[in-house]
Amino acid sequence: MYKDRRIARHELSYCLEVFNGVNGKPIGFLGNVSDDGLMLISHLPLMVGAEFDLRLKLPADDGPQQHIKLKATCLWCSEDVTPQHFDAGFSLQWAPPEYGYLVSALRQYFSFYPMSASA
Repeated sequence: MYKDRRIARHELSYCLEVFNGVNGKPIGFLGNVSDDGLMLISHLPLMVGAEFDLRLKLPADDGPQQHIKLKATCLWCSEDVTPQHFDAGFSLQWAPPEYGYLVSALRQYFSFYPMSASA
């Protein structure tokens, strides 16, 4: 059994923090994203059926952080496998084009493409 990793793991859920769009306070972390919605991992349960103004603050190598504002409705919320954490699924009501770019970039970064047999 391997004891040493060759590649360090990065917890995506702790990289992309989500904030309340009204008061700017942290609300959780992105668990996953799609074109039409997202899953949020939070320390508190979120109200199902409620509409949320959310803000993503994306890290930037050069220049200021990029902020993406979203309007989303919470469709479900359940306990996560991690104690004292909750998963909540959101349907996007409104998102700017930058959100689509983020989804596309994450999809490409985390995708595996099969190599051709001739390679």
